[in-house]
Amino acid sequence: MKIAFVGKGGSGKTTLSSLFIRHLAAARVPVIAVDADINQHLAAALGMDEAEAAALPALGARLPLVKDYLRGTNPRIASAETMIKTTPPGEGSRLLRVVEDNPVYAACARPVLLEGEPVRLMATGPFAESDLGVACYHSKTGAVELCLNHLVDGREEYVVVDMTAGADSFASGMFTRFDLTFLVAEPTRKGVAVYRQYKDYARDYGIALKVVGNKVQGPDDAAFLADEVGEDLLLTVGDSAWVRAMEKGRPRRFDLLEADQRQALKELHAAADETYEQRDWERYTRQMVHFHLKNAESWANAKTGADLAAQVDPAFVLAEPSGAPQPA
Repeated sequence: MKIAFVGKGGSGKTTLSSLFIRHLAAARVPVIAVDADINQHLAAALGMDEAEAAALPALGARLPLVKDYLRGTNPRIASAETMIKTTPPGEGSRLLRVVEDNPVYAACARPVLLEGEPVRLMATGPFAESDLGVACYHSKTGAVELCLNHLVDGREEYVVVDMTAGADSFASGMFTRFDLTFLVAEPTRKGVAVYRQYKDYARDYGIALKVVGNKVQGPDDAAFLADEVGEDLLLTVGDSAWVRAMEKGRPRRFDLLEADQRQALKELHAAADETYEQRDWERYTRQMVHFHLKNAESWANAKTGADLAAQVDPAFVLAEPSGAPQPA
């Protein structure tokens, strides 16, 4: 399952995504964690110190390697240089799986030991000083989108992505790459405004969206979210001494997390599992192609000097892992 955590800046989406990742690790569920936020905080939330977090390889900086590997022997892709963030896989492409070793993970992921289980952590990398005034941050998340386009995952295999704040996710087609999106909202007008914006943008794409109310301090806060969000409200969570200690750099054992917080994580897990039956690989592939053709026409054909529509393999549908060997 591919799961996204979104919300306005400061809503607590990184904290909640890190807790969900820890919950999955404690449940012995294979999980890849991806920090795709403009502010890179997921590593710290998962217990890495500053030096370890700074040493994480930047996925965006390794895009040539990612492209070269995923291209495989796909005859529709003339060269790795003509691949863009939306390039869809086709016959001959190499696909990524959650539980495997490959050159992309070797170069771009690092293990984090959570509850005795190794979790792969990948990060887009920070917005560097050299990027100021000349680059868009979404160019860095292109590697994440390309990997998600080439990733096949099955039941009880998770990819959890901490997305950039607000509605910036809609600057690319990456918002369609998930089985379920958890939108973290505070009980404020600003918190629900992001929800309404996200809901409006996602409406035409069949996005499964659930709201997690955060920083809820009482019945009035819960009632406010219920009135504003309606049936999309999955659950609410309040303050946590465990989380406060973690944010102070004084982490406690995960099994000491408050009972109501642990129950909330179980409900998130159950909601994610329920969406498995609604998976539609044909729609997933079709949306991938849709955004690729939009990007090709609007800027990528001119930039690469190639007709990128020709990269689309009309007979190819991304599907569940079959165990078949990948091209050498």
